[in-house]
Amino acid sequence: MKRIILSVFSITLLLSSCKKDDAPNYNSNVKADLSVEFDNVVGSSNLQLNTGSYTNGVGQSFNVTKLKYYVSNFVLTNVDGSVYTVPQKDCYFLIDESDATTYKPKLSIPEGEYKSLSFVLGVDSLRNTMDINQRTGVLDVSAAAADMYWSWNSGYIFFKIEGTSPGVAPFKYHVGGFGGYTTATTNNLRTFTLDLRTRGTAQVKSGKSANIHLFVDVLKAITGTTNMTFGTPAEIHSPTAGIPIANNYSSMIVHDHTEN
Repeated sequence: MKRIILSVFSITLLLSSCKKDDAPNYNSNVKADLSVEFDNVVGSSNLQLNTGSYTNGVGQSFNVTKLKYYVSNFVLTNVDGSVYTVPQKDCYFLIDESDATTYKPKLSIPEGEYKSLSFVLGVDSLRNTMDINQRTGVLDVSAAAADMYWSWNSGYIFFKIEGTSPGVAPFKYHVGGFGGYTTATTNNLRTFTLDLRTRGTAQVKSGKSANIHLFVDVLKAITGTTNMTFGTPAEIHSPTAGIPIANNYSSMIVHDHTEN
């Protein structure tokens, strides 16, 4: 599942993934499954909770003890230009590095060949402010989302990374902030739009398996526009304080290849 693909293997896999069936016959009235794989890495290394040792942008070594984040609001663009928006009730997922069953969210979409994938990192204002009884599954604040919600701030934590670094207090970076509902507030939602054509469009067909494989480089969340120094601060627990990390993580997800 989790891997860093060496260049020769990547080229071989890319050629394989881009190989198309002879004149596939898609039926847009038929739904089929498409999975989107979130493969968490740290730079050129696999992310290994607790045991992996890494170095941040200011030279501090560290390990990661927890990583969780929400992805939502998936939209796909067909090669013919048509756009399919996954119904909101079906497009909220919590990626948890400690739970391999969460790595590959599955979408049900019309058959077709798709050239672009768009989604949001975070939970939008509509869902944040919806009656709590309507927020179920990974958004259930009494169960799956119990540690991904600020009850004092009435909002979801979009991105949570925790770990340790020698000589300083353990770091806990919790980033949220949906921009406000009626009054503008800090907005740490980030939208990713990925062009799939270079590394393989997604050929979604009933009876076949299609998977869009993404790399999520969490090193970029703490090293980028702002290089975070562990210990100063040791913890982030508010939308405003999380802005530097949100600006960083806006570039941490890339399309690696597509498996058809």
